[in-house]
Formats: sequence, structure tokens, C-alpha cells
Amino acid sequence: MAEIERESMDYDVVIVGAGPAGLSAAIRLKQLDADLNVVVLEKGSEVGAHILSGAVLDPCGLDALIPDWKEKGAPLNVPVTKDNFYILGEAGSLRVPNFPMPPLMNNHGNYIVSMGNVCRWMAEQAEALGVEVFPGMACSELVYEGDRVKGVVAGEFGRNPDGTQGDGYEPGMVLNGKYVFLSEGVRGSLAKEVIGKYGLAEGHEPQKYGLGMKEIWEIDPAKHREGTVTHTMGWPLGGNAGGGSFIYHLENNQVYVGFVVHLNYRNPYVFPYMEFQRFKHHPMVAELLKGGKRVAYGARAISEGGYQSMPRMVAPGVALLGCSVGMVNVPRIKGNHNAMLSGKAAAEAAWEAIQAGREGDELSAYEEEVRGGAIGADLKKVRNVKPMWSKWGLWPSLGLGGLDMWTNNLFGFSLFGTMKHGKTDAEATGLAADHAPIDYPKPDGKLSFDRLTNVSFSMTNHEESQPCHLKLKDPAVPISFTLPKYAEPAQRYCPAGVYEVVEKDGKPEFVINFQNCVHCKTCDIKDPPQNINWTVPQGGDGPNYPNM
Repeated sequence: MAEIERESMDYDVVIVGAGPAGLSAAIRLKQLDADLNVVVLEKGSEVGAHILSGAVLDPCGLDALIPDWKEKGAPLNVPVTKDNFYILGEAGSLRVPNFPMPPLMNNHGNYIVSMGNVCRWMAEQAEALGVEVFPGMACSELVYEGDRVKGVVAGEFGRNPDGTQGDGYEPGMVLNGKYVFLSEGVRGSLAKEVIGKYGLAEGHEPQKYGLGMKEIWEIDPAKHREGTVTHTMGWPLGGNAGGGSFIYHLENNQVYVGFVVHLNYRNPYVFPYMEFQRFKHHPMVAELLKGGKRVAYGARAISEGGYQSMPRMVAPGVALLGCSVGMVNVPRIKGNHNAMLSGKAAAEAAWEAIQAGREGDELSAYEEEVRGGAIGADLKKVRNVKPMWSKWGLWPSLGLGGLDMWTNNLFGFSLFGTMKHGKTDAEATGLAADHAPIDYPKPDGKLSFDRLTNVSFSMTNHEESQPCHLKLKDPAVPISFTLPKYAEPAQRYCPAGVYEVVEKDGKPEFVINFQNCVHCKTCDIKDPPQNINWTVPQGGDGPNYPNM
């Protein structure tokens, strides 16, 4: 096959992903040197279209990057006024008082935000400094020069479903950089390639993940409490899986209702999306939502491995930023502040290297700052919370995790050392024969909804004439192996109904409805034989989140 000829452009730094990490890096680079050529490539149709987060934002990242963010109109409009924490049973709830919780759990000084809107504002700040921001530009390949990452291929359009070049084929461009920053978010396809090629995960614990699902509701103004933050654990998950919920009251009588299921669950019959829908029927939640309406839906994987799961972050010519590394503080349910700080640190390391006449080498100063600076300190204190929960369940981990955070906070050490995670989330999946199917209540169309109805509220769209971006390493595996052994959990763990097993001519057939994909990456993470490989579709496709 003839090699595709592409035009190329050269930059000082090429940044993949216009999330909080990538945009922070772009802004910091131009703050340091207005003459640097910096480009940000975003696969969503606009900046923010693929951003989904809780989110209660700790503004420390913004404070470090743009100290006058308030004057510049950053959309941080709702300070947290009240913190609630509940353990749920099927019919009731137990309020956990705030006073025994470690200080790091306090949300005083934080803001309820739409991270999509924060990123839109950050993109405006970046462009005002001279950064080139190109949405609708999916980065489908890395470009290597010898052992180094030299650039990316972006903006390829017009392939036929079989992968051949269609009539309107556009080959895309090569964008080369002295350094390439990958800030694709959780389980990015290019970051996955770099981690594998350079062995960056060797010597580190496997990354762990959760699936976060979120709806935006407009509720009765009489029930709205702007600035109130509520987290719950317990029902309906029980012993089936770790996880919990968040309910955040923002402005305009809107509430973010979200649910996180840890993806290391054993029972392959667990249906995370239906656990979320069932949760809304708890009396406390149902009363809040009654009379309201759901106006948006989305889902995204969350990196939960923390301190011990962060891979090496640099290889020749390339650095991994934010959730490409995994910088979420699990008990705080916060990672955006660390993503911003990582972008700032990567920018400073690249600027120093370029000043010194270097390019294409490893930015070791960036990794040293992440592990030894504010990000490492934030994550090290809570490093055992997730493995405790995985090993011992909800109640023991609440007590021991709280104790561990207190000793880390007060004395800087842990009685437990640094605990290991063990298996990957895919390996944690148990055999179908060892577990019972779970009977989930049918959605009522008022509080709970079927998947396909909810996906329509994510404004997801994919051009159907392109190749399927969800690649099977072996197309026979889902029916010959995963279905008999694990009851093909892709039918259930996908929060968008992408995967189905249907009967055709009396035999089961595995169907991929890639048009529904909300780019959460759960399939790439949880598939037991690791047969599904998530790659980017053409630019601009996927969800179009308004203010997630």
C-alpha cells in the first residue's frame, strides 16, 4: 500500500486534548514566552463537547495558573455552602457527621462548576495569548523519528467502512513538535500506545478505574439549595461493587446527579447504568427530583489508581498530562486541580528545555515536579483509600481509610505503607457460572430512563459511513469466548448501549452500534479478554455536551 502523503506543520509544542491539563499547558507556555508556537488539537466538535466531570473544583490549579481568574470572568459562580455525606439503605439513610472527616475532605473554598464551560473559558484565555486551538481534529496516529515521538496525524476524514479511502478522502496533516503533550483524558488511545511502547507502566501498580454517569436535572425551585454538595455510598450497590453518588446544586435550579461504579467488580451481571437509574428511586433522591426534568446525560471513565498507579510520565519527545497519567484524588472525587497543575509543570519543563536548545528528549523535570510537588503530596496522603475499599469493602475501609488519611495528614506517614491494587479491572471480572444474574427494575420514564433514550440527551452523533472506531482484535472472541465464560458483559457495562448480543439464524451475533458511543472508554478497560480497542473516530464526532 502506498504511503499517504501529508502536509506537515512545525510547532514548538503540540498538545492533544483541550481539557484542563492541555489548556493549562498551552496557557503557561505562552505566559512564559509569547513567541512560542503552540497548538491544541481537540477531537470534540468544540472545546468542552467531550468534557464530563462532577464537578466540585478546587481552585488551587487556577490560582497558580491565572491568579486573576475572577476578574477575567472564569465561570466559577457557585461556591460550596454545605457538605452532606450519607450512607444509604434501601429505604433510609444515615448522615455521617463532618467533624471526624480529615480536613482534606472539606469542600470549603471550592466551587460547583461545569468543567465544559471552564474549559471553554480557558480556551478563550489561551487564544487571547496566541495559542492555536483546533476543535474537530481527532489525532489518529503518533509520528516517530527514531526513538522519539515527533508529532501526530490529525484531521483525517473520509475513509469507507472497510478502511479504504472514500471519494472525499482527506489525509489530514502531520503536526510536528519539539515536544508533544498527550492530555487526552482517561485511557487515551495515543497515551495507551506510548505507555505500551516505552514500558512506562513497568514497576507501577495497574491503573484502576470507575465509570462515572451523570445527568443534569432542572428541579422544583422550592427544593433547590444552591451550593449544596451531597455524596452517598451504600445502596443500591451493596456488595456488588464499590462506588457512590454525587448530587450538586448549581445555579438556575439545576442539579448535577451522578453515580460512580468502580470497574473492579466481580459479578459480570452487574449493570452500572441500571444501578444509577435504580439509585434515583431512593426516597431521598426521588423526593428531590419529583416534578423536575432531566435535560442532559453523559458518561466517562475515571482514573482511580492514584499515587501508586501513575506510570512514568515522559518518554523521548512526549509527556503525559492529567488523566492520561491518572491524578484523581479518589476520596475527594477531584482531579481537575491536579490536571491543571500538571499542565503548568509540563509547560515549565518544556520551556526550560527549549530555552536550553533541547528538543525530543525526556522532560524529566516535569515528572520530578509531579511526584515531588503539590500533586504528589495531594495523592500520597490518600493512596490507600482505594485499595482498602477494593480489599475489605465499604465499612472497614471507611474507618481504616479515615484513620489512614488522618495519620498521613497529621504525621506524614501511613500505618499501612503503600498498599497494592493487584489485578486490573478486566482481570477482576469473575466467571458467569460463579454469579447470579441481577434483576433490575424497568425504568419508569419519569425518574429512570432506558439507555438509548438517555443517550439522545448526550447529543451524540457519528458519521455512519466511516470505519467503526471500536476495534476487535479477534472478531470471533465475543461469541466464542466472552459470551460463554462471562455472559458477554459488554452488553451491560457500556453506559450507551453500544454492544448487543442478538440472535441471527438461530445463532448469537455480537453487534457494535458505534454511533451511540459517548467516548467513555469503559469497554477498553473492562473487557475481560482485552479484545476491544478504543480508537478515535473522525474529528467532531461523539457527544456534544452543553455544560457537563
